[in-house]
Amino acid sequence: MTSKPPELQDPEPGSPDPADLSLSSYSYDLAESSIAQRPVEPRHAARMLAVSPCSAFAAKESAAPRHLSVWDLQNELRPGDLLVVNNTRVLRARLQARRPSGGEVELLVLEPAGLATPLEAPFAPAPSDWLCLARPARRLRPGEVLLLERADQPPVPLEIVAVDRASGGRVVRFPPDCTSPEAIEVLLERYGEMPLPPYIRQHDPTDQERYQTRFASRPGAVAAPTAGLHLSDELLAALEARGVQRACLTLHVGLGTFRPVESEDLRQLTLHSEWVEVSEELVAAVEACRRRGGRVIAIGTTSVRSLEGVAALHGGRLVPFAGPVNLVIQPGFRFGVVQGLLTNFHLPKSSLLLLVSALIGRRQLLAHYGEAMATGYRFYSYGDAMWIAPEAVLPCARPTMNG
Repeated sequence: MTSKPPELQDPEPGSPDPADLSLSSYSYDLAESSIAQRPVEPRHAARMLAVSPCSAFAAKESAAPRHLSVWDLQNELRPGDLLVVNNTRVLRARLQARRPSGGEVELLVLEPAGLATPLEAPFAPAPSDWLCLARPARRLRPGEVLLLERADQPPVPLEIVAVDRASGGRVVRFPPDCTSPEAIEVLLERYGEMPLPPYIRQHDPTDQERYQTRFASRPGAVAAPTAGLHLSDELLAALEARGVQRACLTLHVGLGTFRPVESEDLRQLTLHSEWVEVSEELVAAVEACRRRGGRVIAIGTTSVRSLEGVAALHGGRLVPFAGPVNLVIQPGFRFGVVQGLLTNFHLPKSSLLLLVSALIGRRQLLAHYGEAMATGYRFYSYGDAMWIAPEAVLPCARPTMNG
């Protein structure tokens, strides 16, 4: 009998294990050929790895996952369940600007300055100031003016007004009318590019549509909530016909999602805040779901962070909310709202990988990622999906309501 690799030789799921809180425990090697460069068509044709029930894994029975497609999600859900989706829309937030010296600077427009994370005093941002990541940024100092240029558009001056030490970014002053995501979207549509992740090398005009969910309606993200990319109009209609409810929240995906985790000791981990909006309608939908015995299923880690982050700020209660959230979800976390999750396959040593581990345990996570790699699943933003049903969630992590 062959022995398990060291990373799988843990205590039972849910038992304390120091390795769960070490960043190096969440590393895995992925062949470059496994990184999806283009999405599949139709959206719901992506493969879906259904995580084994935690009882089978704990009992050391056969814990092999089931291999499905996202279209099969309708058979995994029950009438009365509630899907919670993130309705953020990705901005064309990548800008190519020119310095007075003629050098080029790439800007990634993140958020209104000071919105999710307060800036250092004494700087007070103007309404049209936006926090941006810049490349190269080393010599980009306050007072410098950059130009946005396109052959068919007038040049637009952008002034660097401050350095944000927390993010390493720059506060950039845009034209006076760029005071909201809706307003700046007009400028970005003219001058910007879709901010695809760097591991996607093949850019295509269809990205303008395929890197958005079918329910994207609130502009403000710099990356897509990728699990939602799998939900086609046909699948959404089939779920509705089955009696599965749907409600929306907003988390504008930003630096907190894709910034690398740098702390080896995960007890010291902090995340950059992201703006979250939870409506009265969503709170009412969750409460109604609980009353009828349905299950709250999050579509994507951004939906999880929104629901759990807002609840954590209010003593475990989900309430209407609009503000910054930076909740760290990692092994040992007890969920208060979310009972199941549809998600993608995430980068090694990422905060998203920690979140999934909090639901199913690190051993289970690594075993299933190994199975996915061995059986040809496609990883990351345009890749395949993982389905974590409520019975696959660790008992110690499950919400107390509805089991």
